[in-house]
Amino acid sequence: MTNTSSSTLNKPVLREGSKGEAVKELQELLLRSNIDVVVDGIFGPQTTGAVKFFQCKMFLLQDGIVGDKTWRTLYQRAPVDMPVIRKGDTGELVRKIQQRLSDGGYYRSNIDGDFGPITESAVKDLQIKAGLSIDGIVGNRTWHELSKIDPSPSSC
Repeated sequence: MTNTSSSTLNKPVLREGSKGEAVKELQELLLRSNIDVVVDGIFGPQTTGAVKFFQCKMFLLQDGIVGDKTWRTLYQRAPVDMPVIRKGDTGELVRKIQQRLSDGGYYRSNIDGDFGPITESAVKDLQIKAGLSIDGIVGNRTWHELSKIDPSPSSC
C-alpha cells in the first residue's frame, strides 16, 4: 500500500445529499472499518452519523464531510498527519488522548489536557498491550492503537 498520508487522493468531497459510486465506495470503506452503514450510494443521515463516528475514532474534525483527510484516513484505517505528543505537552489533543485511554481502561485520572507522568504511564500500558515500542510517546503507531479503542458516546 502506498503512503497516502502526505499526498492527496483526488476524491470528491462528499456530504449529506451526495449520491453515486463515490458514496458507495465511502460506505464500503466505513464497513471495512467496522462501522455499520448501508451501502446504497446515498449519503443520508445514517451515513452522516457513520462518518462523524469514524471521524471521532480517528481524531478528525467531526463535521460529517468527507474531504481529503477523511478519505486518506479511511484508506489507511488509521489517523493521518497527527503530531507526536509526549510528556510535557498540553492542550486539546492531550485531552482527547486521555479520554480515549480512559475509554480503553488505561487512564484513571482527571482529563485535564496535561501530558504528565500518569498519562505517560497509561500510554506505556497501551503500548505494552499492543506490542509496540514502550516509550510513552504518542507517534504514528500509538495513534493507530488509540484509534482502535471505541470512544465513549460522550466523547463524540
